[in-house]
Amino acid sequence: MRALALGGAILGIVVLCALVPQLIAPFDPLFFDYNALMAPPSWEHPFDTDQFGRDVLSRTVWAARVDLEIAVLAVAGPMVVGGFLGLMAGYLGGIADTLLGRAMDLVVTFPFLVLVIAIVAVLGPGLTNMYIAIAIAGWVPYARLMRGEVAVVAATDHISAARGLGYGTARILGRHVLPNAVRPVLAYAVSDMALAILLGSSLGYLGLGAQPPEAEWGVLVADGKNFLTQAPWIALFPGVAVVICGLGFSLLGDGLADRMDIRR
Repeated sequence: MRALALGGAILGIVVLCALVPQLIAPFDPLFFDYNALMAPPSWEHPFDTDQFGRDVLSRTVWAARVDLEIAVLAVAGPMVVGGFLGLMAGYLGGIADTLLGRAMDLVVTFPFLVLVIAIVAVLGPGLTNMYIAIAIAGWVPYARLMRGEVAVVAATDHISAARGLGYGTARILGRHVLPNAVRPVLAYAVSDMALAILLGSSLGYLGLGAQPPEAEWGVLVADGKNFLTQAPWIALFPGVAVVICGLGFSLLGDGLADRMDIRR
């Protein structure tokens, strides 16, 4: 319960920043103040300014909107793809299960990060292509988890009874199998959002994710990498935001798993 409450509190603050950044940020994230280039933290600029005079607090707050989008969409794609494949393979078994196993073996032969970077490099930088790359490279854990849960549920008596009553496959899967198999997948997805935040920020830092001048935590860290000796705060505060948000998702996922009595 403590993990669930603490994770929820942390993410509540992040969500607030994403929903109403204009109420928290003192400046527009793209406002240039040429009289305050790389100014240290002050009352006017609590998180300092960057090399263009932009307020780092404002850019960090506005970046929460983009990074929460990354957390949700970067997990939604692999979860939908892997969940569907695992659902069908776990219920049908036989050749479908064999084919899924071979496909998973093929994907996991490539390091996840290397595969994502390679796909984005081919498709081109940007958030949309990043989501496509993550969906292609990251569906395997969801497929494995869903397949295992579905295989257990499909072997129960009430599923056998549903088959005996002549229910169609779609009805059995939608009404009886999926609701009983999806809880561990959802708990895993929430924890996976912590890694999605780190991955999105890493790709933004490398120039493969969000593109400047868009405010995104990885982009903000990249903006400050050349000024670590003169103005370390430019990269420090966005980096802290990544860690705090990732911690929030991790705690929330652990709390949900405990609440649902899921052993991981």
